[in-house]
Parts: sequence; structure tokens; C-alpha cells
Amino acid sequence: MSEIREHITYEDAGVDTAEGGRAVDAIKQMVAETSRPEVIGGIGGFGGLFSAAALKEMEDPILISGTDGVGTKLVLAQVLDRHETVGQDLVAMCVNDILASGAEPLFFLDYVAIGHIEAEHMAKVVKGVADGCKLAGCALVGGEMAEHPGVMRPDDYDMAGFAVGVVDRPKMLDPANVRPGDVILGLPSTGVHSNGYSLVRKVVGVDGIMPGTPEAAAKKAELEQPLEALGGATLADALLEPTRIYVKPVLELLRGEAGSCVHALAHITGGGITENLNRALAADVDAVVDRTVTPAGYSMGWDVPPVITYIAQEAGLTADEACKTFNMGVGLCIICSAEDEAAVTEALVALGEQPFRVGTCVSGSGKVVYSDEQQ
Repeated sequence: MSEIREHITYEDAGVDTAEGGRAVDAIKQMVAETSRPEVIGGIGGFGGLFSAAALKEMEDPILISGTDGVGTKLVLAQVLDRHETVGQDLVAMCVNDILASGAEPLFFLDYVAIGHIEAEHMAKVVKGVADGCKLAGCALVGGEMAEHPGVMRPDDYDMAGFAVGVVDRPKMLDPANVRPGDVILGLPSTGVHSNGYSLVRKVVGVDGIMPGTPEAAAKKAELEQPLEALGGATLADALLEPTRIYVKPVLELLRGEAGSCVHALAHITGGGITENLNRALAADVDAVVDRTVTPAGYSMGWDVPPVITYIAQEAGLTADEACKTFNMGVGLCIICSAEDEAAVTEALVALGEQPFRVGTCVSGSGKVVYSDEQQ
């Protein structure tokens, strides 16, 4: 006679399927609010359905996909117990990337891995995703919430996002169109966005702090104190300010009369200006970015958000280190010919933007250099 084994359920193993179901119910309305006419059905199936019929109106539709995460900014969100905005970061990191080709984001999917699902917590996280999708004009057609007991702490979670967009090949932006003499315009960031947080965490001292502990409560109270260096803002607010989504104003620019003047776009993300602006350059063109370095310090040719200046100074970063780590206040770069600069600037201002000159293009080998290096 075989030995009777202990009865162990999935819930005993740490997976609460009932709470997972409640989490799905909690986000259904949020997801529905991101819908587009092309969406077929709703969430709950084995795949998200999206009609491609409208693509037949394009001469040569090119699908563009992108995937990314929020990174270690989530550690700060957990210590501060603020989860409503990191979903927008997730969407932004994906849709801003595919926007660089001139593409319109069509739909988005997210993946959340968590130690233990709580419906209210998941609703906060997914609300941020839904808000980001609405800002980008794309539909949230599906996703996954995966409970990982024994692999992650109950309150620990990570996120990944996936975006698909489309652009008509004749209208697709190509860095090969960038020429010496072109100018580089910038659109302002909202701060650190979602890059450089491994350094940020060390500077503000959240490494090793477990969420929900007295240490976390003390650190939260510290980071929520106004700082004179931030103009009275708090580090908690400044560092969790979500990544800006540039899709709607930039697509309006590209569809207007000034759109044909735009040669290339660059999303300034991980690696800062140094390792992203070069991705929008032709092989024989360099970007010269406005920067001044003196024995007393360094400054860019535009206003840098106080939170970036604060973190860079606290970390003792050199000018080159700062520009290779943070966006320095530039979330998106737009490259156009010098004769079209006024038209592009005027169009952006009419769309409510505040563009500024970042630099110029010169003959070179596809690198980003800084004006102080040429002096």
C-alpha cells in the first residue's frame, strides 16, 4: 500500500489565485479606458486582438516594436510606498523609443512579477500603465501578473513593457538624413526619468532598506522633507516624477507642415546624452552639444532640473560622467536643418512645448562631443 502524501494546494505553495482574480477585476475599467477602435474584445483571452485594417491605407506600413522596464527606480517606489506613477515610466520607456522612428504607438502589453499579489496594490501599479497608455494614445490590450513566492519577497515586484507601433516607410525618420550644419533641439525632461537610479539609490541611501520596516519609514520621512537645493520640493516627489511621454506633440509636429523638416529624433534614455544622441546621427556626422566646463564646475547650454544637479553634485560626477548617466534635462532631441529651425520651433511652441537649442551637427564619425572639448 502506497504512503498517503500530504495534501498541498497551490495556495499553500504561496500562490493566491483568488486574489489574482480580484486584481484582474480591479483593473478592467482602467484597461477599457485606453481602448482604440482597432481593439477587438477586452482582456481575459489568451492574446490581445488588434485590427490592422487601417494599415492598408499606408503605402508601406512598417511595424516597430520596443520593450523595456522601469529598472531600479522601483526600489525607491517600494521604500516610499508610492506605486501610482511607475506604470507611466514603463509605458514611456517603450513608446518614446519607437517614436524615434516617427512611429505611432498602437498597443501595449505589460508584465508584472511580484512576490505576493494584492489586488489594491496591483490596481495602483496598473493605473499608472493605463495613464501612460492614454498619454501615448495606445491601447493596453493585455498583460500578465505573475506571483513568484519563494523567488521574490512578498512586497517585491518588477515590471516589463512591450509596445508595437507603425509608420509608413516613406515617412520613417532615418539618421542617414542628418547632415553637417543641422541643429539639435531639445524637449525638456521632467527630471531623472527612469535611468541612473542605481546611482541615485546610493546617493539618497535607500540601498539595503527593506520596505515596510522602521528603517524604510525613517528614510521615507527624510526623503519627504523639502530641500532648498530643489526649490522647496522633496527628493521623494522629484525622484518619482514619471518619465515624460512625448508621443502626442511630436506626432502632431511630424504630421504638420514642419514635419518634413525633421531629419531624426533621439530618446535620451539609459546612457544619457552621450550614448543616445549618437543613435540619431549619420555615420559621417558628429553632434556638438553645448556645455561649459570651468575649474568651478560645469553647466549645459540650457537649464538642468535641480534634482539632476543635486544628485550629480552629491555623487561628485564629472561633466562627462553626468552626461553619460543622466538626460541632463533633455528628454527628446529633434534634429533639423538650420534653415528650418525657426519653423520647427514655432510649431512646437504652438503645441505647448518649450524647445531649446542643444547643439549643432558637424562633419565627423557619428559621435557625440561637447563644445568645451573643442575649445
